[in-house]
Amino acid sequence: MLLWSLLVLISSSLCEGQSSPNPRIKPDQYYQERRELVQKEANAALGSDIVLNENEKIVNEHLMSLKRAELAEGFENPLKFAPARHIFEVLDKINTSPLFKLICKMPKGGVLHAHDTALASTAAILNATYQEYLWQRGEFSRQKGPEFHFSRTVPAGDGWEPVADVRKRVGNIQYDEAVKQQFTLYDENPTKAYKSINDVWSRFAALFMALEPLVTFKPVWERYFRQALEEFYDDNVMYLEFRGILPKLYDLDGKTYEPEEVVEIYIKVTEEFKKTHSRFAGTKFIYAPHRLADNQTIDKYLSIAKDLYEKHGSYVVGFDLVGQEDLGRPLLDFVHKLLALPPSINLVFHAGETNWHGMSTDENLIDAVLLGTKRIGHGYALLKHPLLLEEVKKRKICVEINLVSNQVLKLVNDYRNHPANEMFSTDFPLVISSDDPSFWRATPLSHDFYIAFLGVASAQQDLRLLKKLALNSLHYSLMSDQEKGAAMKQFESSWNYFIDNTVAEIQAKKN
Repeated sequence: MLLWSLLVLISSSLCEGQSSPNPRIKPDQYYQERRELVQKEANAALGSDIVLNENEKIVNEHLMSLKRAELAEGFENPLKFAPARHIFEVLDKINTSPLFKLICKMPKGGVLHAHDTALASTAAILNATYQEYLWQRGEFSRQKGPEFHFSRTVPAGDGWEPVADVRKRVGNIQYDEAVKQQFTLYDENPTKAYKSINDVWSRFAALFMALEPLVTFKPVWERYFRQALEEFYDDNVMYLEFRGILPKLYDLDGKTYEPEEVVEIYIKVTEEFKKTHSRFAGTKFIYAPHRLADNQTIDKYLSIAKDLYEKHGSYVVGFDLVGQEDLGRPLLDFVHKLLALPPSINLVFHAGETNWHGMSTDENLIDAVLLGTKRIGHGYALLKHPLLLEEVKKRKICVEINLVSNQVLKLVNDYRNHPANEMFSTDFPLVISSDDPSFWRATPLSHDFYIAFLGVASAQQDLRLLKKLALNSLHYSLMSDQEKGAAMKQFESSWNYFIDNTVAEIQAKKN
């Protein structure tokens, strides 16, 4: 009895010490608070600072009607929602989408993350196989294709045969199809073809190796780059900042071309292209050799970087290290060497292109930031480092998001789960780029913009987001202030032309 009385006393004391529950608020107040919270979220989202004029509002209404239609279809049947599927499975569906077609027409600013030998479509590679003096050794194979070489006479070694003769034997249609299959990661059943990230990266690296002797023939190299510029321009990209390893080129006379001469080819082709394409702002180059190298080779790379900067500092605007981070050497290995570079050389590092956490790969992000990188390539693992995430935003280090690449290289399956979702919810310094579009049969930028707009951004984010992404690509580029100013003016002109034309098309359909 005494024990029971004691328990009742303790229970009463505890109850007396607790505050009474808050009374329920009235419905009007509830809905008011909800509206305010929703508005606060909207005001914080990427692109919310953009103010649309009257014509832009008309285009935005049309754009959002197309977006809502695809969202509604996907919400009802998720299997029909393209961003929830592997892009290889839905490329045809995307290409017929009215929303995608509108995004294709839209000026998208620049591409700040792409690689030299994966810029132009497979058609450009196919055209090279029709050139005179091309030889091949070996057969087409998914794992390892034939070797190619341009020469007036039979190249040294056994097994070489003129490509023209091979074409006659197998037929042009069959040969062309073999070339298309050889130089792409595309597969109708991608999950079966690539079991792990190492599988797809192995095939990815093999593509670059097989392609190099074909495109490093100087006349092909020039035509390939010019074709790439044409395709980017046709996709309404006005500026290209691309990475490359500067391989040695060769010609039929036995002459080889060193890195400085390759850069001069880029400059020459760009200037010629600008003369006939007034809406194109130009190109810049980031020297980006492979990270899987010994110290002596890294020293050689850094020496080339310094030499290129001294001779072409207005065009060669940055240094990076590329290759699969999980299997390559981490930035931490090279800190002393990188700190010795002149501070005038911009560092623009690939970092955090991984699903791991607390490993050397994602910790590349730490070293990239501390080394003073101007931008971060991919930054996929950045959200696993919240303090670093805040530091990146504070320092205004732009993150180059490459959505299609991240899926094809097996970091994410459903774009709705991409970590860029969170970055899109705030005014984060980011751009959308395409990485290696030709290897996945994508457009230079429109497919990545479409996925970003429909699959990563909020259903509520609209034309302001797309315009912000385009403006960011110019703002965070490594152009000079004067070049940026001219590019911004050109973009505004192209953007207004697009808006006015789209309004006219909308009104014509109504009438």
